[in-house]
Amino acid sequence: MKKLTDCFELSNGVKIPCLGFGTYLTPPEKTKASVAEALKAGYRHVDTALAYGNEVPVGEAIRESGIPREDIFVTTKHWIVDRGYEKTLAAIDRSLQNLGMDYMDLYLIHWPCVEKVSPQWAEINADTWRGFEAAYKAGKIRALGVSNFQKKHIDALNAAAQIKPMVNQIEYHPGYLQMDTVNDSREAGMLVQAFSPLALGAVFTNETLKTLAEKYQKTVAQITLRFVLQSGVNPLTKSVTPSRIVENAQIFDFELSAEDMALIQSLPEMGFTGWRPEDAPADALVNSQK
Repeated sequence: MKKLTDCFELSNGVKIPCLGFGTYLTPPEKTKASVAEALKAGYRHVDTALAYGNEVPVGEAIRESGIPREDIFVTTKHWIVDRGYEKTLAAIDRSLQNLGMDYMDLYLIHWPCVEKVSPQWAEINADTWRGFEAAYKAGKIRALGVSNFQKKHIDALNAAAQIKPMVNQIEYHPGYLQMDTVNDSREAGMLVQAFSPLALGAVFTNETLKTLAEKYQKTVAQITLRFVLQSGVNPLTKSVTPSRIVENAQIFDFELSAEDMALIQSLPEMGFTGWRPEDAPADALVNSQK
């Protein structure tokens, strides 16, 4: 049975802790304290993004933790306004500066460029990826990946890439498993990471999950995160409440039965964010702010 300190191994041999601590929508003024609590609770995998606006406090929390940098796995993400080779190189250096680090463990394309944005979407993604590859070869990044990529985007990128992506971070939770994308990612040699594993809170009102929580004497969050982990997917959980941060990490002392795994897999849709890559939600957000 996995422990909090256990890891998945990426295609290039880099090891990534099997439970991650996310910081999406955590305001900068609360990020440092929440990351500090997570590190205290034993998490060694922290996920942030340039677009979250909290890379600086993430870096501060890690430096002030007293834990050696090499013992903490740090992920951040490339934002859509920095697409293209030169802009990508500058964005990588900006994120490193924000984090106060010489290297990041994993760097992801946050959203693919899609046909709705440009007929040259595949070329734009490939040009961005060349920047990723250059930084990887320079030792600034230990592993490369993507987020919100579906088969169309994965295949086009791999056709142009010298170094194949090692991770695909997607929305994955009971009620929205995206198994086609999960299987396509795995066939391309990628580890699947789960953002929003608690389905925007929808899991807490699901009667099936509440019944399972009673059966296993665990919380609904623990049942859900255990399901994700036991599915071979890397969950990224988040909270700003110290007790919940600890609680969410207590998923390594039990296993769900095959029958209960199948039951969770069969749950109807719930908690879907509504973010579909081909709708270009990130681009729409940025354009609406102009």
